[in-house]
Amino acid sequence: MARICLCLTGKTLSRNLEILEKNRKYLDLVELRVDCLEPDERFLIRRFPEQAGTPVILTIRRDVDGGQYAGGEGARITLLSKALAFAEADRRRNFAYVDLEEDLNVPSLEEAARTFGTRIIRSYHNKQGVDTDLVGKIQSLRHVGDEIPKVAVTPRTIADARRIYQAARETENFEKILLGMGDFGINTRILAWHLGSYLSYAAAWGEPDMPSGGPGQPDVRDLAELYRLREMDPKTRLFAVTGFPLKATGSPAFFNKVFAAENINAVYVPFPADSLEGFLALASEIGLEGVSVTVPFKEQILSYLQDTSPEAASVGACNTIVKNANGWTGYNTDARGFSDSLLEFIGEKNLRGNKVTIIGAGGVARAVASEVFRLKGRALILNRTTVRARELAIPYHFSWGGIDNQGMEQMYQFSDIIIQTTPVGMEGGVEADPVAEYKFYGQEKVMDLIYKPERTPFLRRAELAGCRVMNGYDMLLRQARYQYKYYMERDFPSQLMTRIQF
Repeated sequence: MARICLCLTGKTLSRNLEILEKNRKYLDLVELRVDCLEPDERFLIRRFPEQAGTPVILTIRRDVDGGQYAGGEGARITLLSKALAFAEADRRRNFAYVDLEEDLNVPSLEEAARTFGTRIIRSYHNKQGVDTDLVGKIQSLRHVGDEIPKVAVTPRTIADARRIYQAARETENFEKILLGMGDFGINTRILAWHLGSYLSYAAAWGEPDMPSGGPGQPDVRDLAELYRLREMDPKTRLFAVTGFPLKATGSPAFFNKVFAAENINAVYVPFPADSLEGFLALASEIGLEGVSVTVPFKEQILSYLQDTSPEAASVGACNTIVKNANGWTGYNTDARGFSDSLLEFIGEKNLRGNKVTIIGAGGVARAVASEVFRLKGRALILNRTTVRARELAIPYHFSWGGIDNQGMEQMYQFSDIIIQTTPVGMEGGVEADPVAEYKFYGQEKVMDLIYKPERTPFLRRAELAGCRVMNGYDMLLRQARYQYKYYMERDFPSQLMTRIQF
């Protein structure tokens, strides 16, 4: 079982103890980041383990390794020595671990630690990338048999992330701490058990004065309760969402809450990816059973599938893949999720007689266009790249145009329902309105399939003009419930319909 280690980065010991107590039920041990303490506080650290009442890692991280300690090396060694001095027979009153970098060679310090049962974590940090010989680096760090090697690297691509998992497999019988920092490494922190990692570091998010101890550290509560890290074992089923940059996805929260409510031994993990080929190689390597596919891969994924559902083939986009004996099978739940949501929104059984504008021509727009056609609506497709709008429109005999003055004029002829499918206005992106030149007259029914923020500039403007508006949250819920059916091979539990939300 991997342990959860809360990284304490407060400026005072009292504040760190306060945060520890607040999060005690989520953690197994803590790391006291002495480098983050105010200078006067650093001389008082010796009694911290006794005050903490839980195993403590002593760390004084240098700025060159990503920490805040900028003093001389002699002063740092003295500080480490004082923290380990006057050790007591009751080991619970001593630091349980001390983190020493690979280039710190002070035999007296190491001997003092071992004498009173303080285990040495021998650490290495690569803030620039992933070492070529990661296995060799792990093996070389352990100077003495009881040391725990810690390797923290920075994957910049999905291929880099895969190398971390490969190194973990090649050192599976080797006690270690192995993790990826940054966005591409978030899954390595969640799947610490899969890497055979001794622990996973976490942050106390929501505390402005407690910065993350390293790039990509997840919230300690999420590791414990949402991802249930301490409950994972070799039988835990793995599911994921992939795309880039995955800044606004709520899918992990949704599916992990469902798994917990149903007591299913499964976890759903974000895998940012810059390459589908690289992601699928990693997915097969670690045994992912199902994946939600999002921007920008919904169309590209089709060429990597061994089988495709009729709906996904018809739409020309896929947002759900499931692994079976023959390989990956692709499905599209966006289409059904969208049409169910839209029909309830407008209070009709079909779109007969409705003229619809679809903004965008990507994977989601493909699902929307397919359903508008199936429901007997007529549509105009507008996109910045007019060629893509035309390619999507022609099979359905829809109109098309660009997002320009001419396109805005066309919108007035297709304005019963307006559906915005692009990421423009999404949380974490550019706050903009994709059709700012269009003037709402108040009778349109308007959907923006973004759900974070709740109201994009486009949707706010429509609402101010008197239009009925709806964001993409309801569609998101519906399509996720359909995904669940493909993942679990049974309908979404009716008792969870209103309990589990994004």
